[in-house]
Amino acid sequence: MPDSIREQIESREALYLSPLAIKASESLGRPKPEADDPVRTCFQRDRDRILHAKSFRRLKHKTQVFIDPLGDHYRTRLTHTLEVAQIARTIGRALQLNEDLIEAIALGHDVGHSPFGHAGERALDEAIKEYWFRYEGAETNHQDSLPMESESWQEPRHFRHYEQSLRIVDILEDLNLSEEVRLGIGGHSKGRKDLTAMDGEPVSSLEAAVVRVSDRIAYLNHDIDDALRSGIITAVPAEFQILGTTYSQRIGILVEDVIKQSFDKPFVGVSPHFLDKMNVLKEWMFENVYLRYPVVFPDVDKAANLVKELFVHFCAPGSLPPGYSGLQGAVDYVAGMTDRFAIETYETLKLPAAWERR
Repeated sequence: MPDSIREQIESREALYLSPLAIKASESLGRPKPEADDPVRTCFQRDRDRILHAKSFRRLKHKTQVFIDPLGDHYRTRLTHTLEVAQIARTIGRALQLNEDLIEAIALGHDVGHSPFGHAGERALDEAIKEYWFRYEGAETNHQDSLPMESESWQEPRHFRHYEQSLRIVDILEDLNLSEEVRLGIGGHSKGRKDLTAMDGEPVSSLEAAVVRVSDRIAYLNHDIDDALRSGIITAVPAEFQILGTTYSQRIGILVEDVIKQSFDKPFVGVSPHFLDKMNVLKEWMFENVYLRYPVVFPDVDKAANLVKELFVHFCAPGSLPPGYSGLQGAVDYVAGMTDRFAIETYETLKLPAAWERR
């Protein structure tokens, strides 16, 4: 009897992928065992599950950096995800790594993002911490507790989008992904920290390291592109011209450098000079775009306050829709909102009907 299509693909992986790559046939498996698919490998199935997930589709209406911009060409969280996947697959193919695993990690890495980008993420994190400050203060002072009863060891104490991404694929959408994809999704984020040589070390897999590095390459470059379009910056300093003078040049130069530094090596590397320039550029972007944007465009603070008010509202007993409960339910419901659904919900809850936007 001939091998199934999946087994043929797995045989080709064994022949053509690098010895350092993760092979689908050697996967650590899923949290809940399943029968193999006759056509797709486990990582191909994971990619498809993420692609068809509701949380993935909602990314098209979630902010990347610029909130509700007037223009059709600004990035959203979905287009950012697709750009990360494209860069990571290019690097992975050149390094003979498992492209299906890379794509699955890349497509799932941001599904846990809250509305309004990082402003919403910070707002939700602050709101959760404020909740616990009030709750524990009420207990200490023997006052009435907050409306929501919580077991502190069960309920969230902070909000991180990468942790929420893992919660979505594990629990809220129950995608039952392979362990390698789960580890890659949970370990992709660097925040504002510098990219270091250690970030290319395969904590879980080289494929996950490729996505982690590609995420930084993607957002630095497309955020420059959007910042120039918005007018918040008018040029990129000459000191960064070594990375290229256009979006496509910067991507090409950095991708080629990563490939050259990483080929046949047990890590994903960036040459020291380019790594230093990327980190300096990242700090320049924080000072001139990410931290300046809320000052120049006050709508950022308005969006953050909107997220906080929604969270407070849904912490009240009986306020959550069916399927959600407790503090974690309030976090899940608000974090899952798109920008426009958050605005519509706020208008419904907070504004008299005659004052709602038309």
